Amino acid sequence: MSIETITSTVDKSVSAFFEPIAERLGGIVFYSVPVGGTELPLIVVWLVVAGLVFTGWFKLIQFRKFRLAVNVVRGKYDEKGATGEVNHFQALTTAVSGTVGLGNIAGVAVAVSTGGPGATFWMVICGLLGMATKFVEVTLGVKYREVHADGSVSGGPMQYLPKGLAERFGGRGRVLGKILGVLAAVMILFFGLFGGNLFQVNQSYAQLVSVTGGASGIIGSPTGAVVYGLVIASVVGVVLLGGIRSIASATSKLVPAMAGIYIAACLLVIVVNASAVPGALSAIIEGAFNPHGVAGGVLGALIIGFKRAAFSNEAGLGSAPIAHSAVKTAHPASEGLVALLEPFIDTVIICTLTALTIVIASPASWKEARSGASVGGVTITSDAFATVLPWFPYILTIAVMLFAISTLLTWGYYGLKAWSHLFGRSQTSEMTYKGLYTLFAVAGSLLTLQTLIDMADAVLFLLAVVNIVGLYLLTPIVRREVQRFLTYVRARDTEGEEAHLLKKTTDYPLPSQTERAVQHPGQAEGRT
Repeated sequence: MSIETITSTVDKSVSAFFEPIAERLGGIVFYSVPVGGTELPLIVVWLVVAGLVFTGWFKLIQFRKFRLAVNVVRGKYDEKGATGEVNHFQALTTAVSGTVGLGNIAGVAVAVSTGGPGATFWMVICGLLGMATKFVEVTLGVKYREVHADGSVSGGPMQYLPKGLAERFGGRGRVLGKILGVLAAVMILFFGLFGGNLFQVNQSYAQLVSVTGGASGIIGSPTGAVVYGLVIASVVGVVLLGGIRSIASATSKLVPAMAGIYIAACLLVIVVNASAVPGALSAIIEGAFNPHGVAGGVLGALIIGFKRAAFSNEAGLGSAPIAHSAVKTAHPASEGLVALLEPFIDTVIICTLTALTIVIASPASWKEARSGASVGGVTITSDAFATVLPWFPYILTIAVMLFAISTLLTWGYYGLKAWSHLFGRSQTSEMTYKGLYTLFAVAGSLLTLQTLIDMADAVLFLLAVVNIVGLYLLTPIVRREVQRFLTYVRARDTEGEEAHLLKKTTDYPLPSQTERAVQHPGQAEGRT
C-alpha cells in the first residue's frame, strides 16, 4: 500500500469520526447571529467587548504608556537579579512568533476581499483594543507564575486562574480555579498539537509545492513530504530540547528577520505605487463607513475586520501569557506593557501593511475574489507583491516557512507547559511530550486532518470565554500591579538604577533561589 493511499485513508477515517464533534463544537463556539444582512460571531463580540472594557478601565493605557512600553523592551528598566529566564525583548518576540503567520498573509487577503478595503480600518481599531486585553492577561501571567527550584518558570491561565481566584475568593475560588486551570491546559495542548503544529507544517509545505510547480520531482511527492516533515521536526525538536532560552534565542532572531523582510517588501510595493497611496487610503476610510459590494454594508465591513484582527492577534485567548511569564522582572505590569506591543506589531503594522499592499497593487485575483470568485488568500497576497516583484512568490514561500517554524517553536513551548500542568514536570514526562510534538510535525507534511484543525480553532476560542471571565474577576489585582510598577519607574527615573537598587536591596532584600523555591511548594512535587 502506498503512502498516498495510507494518508488518504487516515484523513478520511479521522474526518468521519470527528466531523460530528467538530461541527457541534464549532457551531457553539462560533455561533453567529444575523446582523444587518451579515452574520456576527458572538465570540468576536466577546473579544472586542473585553478590549473596550479594559481600554476604559485602564484609561487608554495602550496609548498613554506606549512610549514606556518601548522603553521597557529596550531594557531601560531592567532589574538586576530579577527572577526569570529571558529578557523583555526575547519574551515579546517569542509571543509574537506564535501569532504572526498565515493569518497575516492569507487571512487579511480574504478579509479585504469579502469586506472590501474598509475592513482594514476596523482591523486596526480591533487591534488597538486588543492591546489592552493583552496587557491585562500578561500582567496576571507574570504575577502568578511559578518559579521552580531549577530557575525555570511556568505561567499562563493554568497558573493565574487557580491562584488568582483563590486569592480573591478563597475556598470556592480555589476549587473553580483548579477546574478552569485544567480545562485551559487541555485546550492549549489540543490546539498546540493541531493548530500550532500540524496545520503550520501542512500549509508551509503546500506553499512550497505550489511555488515549485507541484509534483515535478521530489517536491510534491510523498517522499518529499516525509523529508520536509523530518527536516522541520528535527529543527523544532533540537530547539525544544533547549527550553525557553533556546526558543527565545531562535525567535529573537527569526521574528525580526522575517518581519523585516515582509515589511520591506510591503513598503517597496507601496513606494513603487506611491501615486496610488492617497486613493488607497481614501478607499479604506470610505469603505469603512460607506462600503460598496459588501454584504451587510458598514456592519459587514466592521464584522469582517474585527473577526480577522481578533483571530490574528489572539488577545484574550490566554496563550501569550505563557511565553511572557518567563521574563526576568520583579514587576508583572512591566511585561504587561511589553505585551500590549504584540497586537500593535501583529495587527496594526503587519496586517495593515498586507491589506494596504493588496489595495494599492489591486491584482486581478483580488478583483476576481471581490466579484465572488473562489481565490486563495495566499494567491491574492502573492499576486499583489508580484506586480512589482515578479520573483516574490519565492520570498513569500521563505516567509511562510519562517512563520511556520517560529509558530511551531512557540506553540511547542505552550504545549509543554500545558502538558506539564496535566502530567507533571519529570524529565520522562517532558521528553514524551517533545517526542510526540516532533512526530506531529512529520505527520503535518502528509496529513490534512482539516476536521481536527477546525476543532482546534474552536477549542482555542472556547478558552477565550473562560480566560476573559477570569480577567474580569482579577482586574483589581492588575490595577495594583500597574501602580506598583509606575512607582518603581518614577523612583528609577529620579534616583538612577544603582541608587534605587541599593535602596531596594537594603530595605527589601531580593529572595534567594532557595527562598523562591519555598514560596512555590507545588514544585517540590514536580508539578507546575
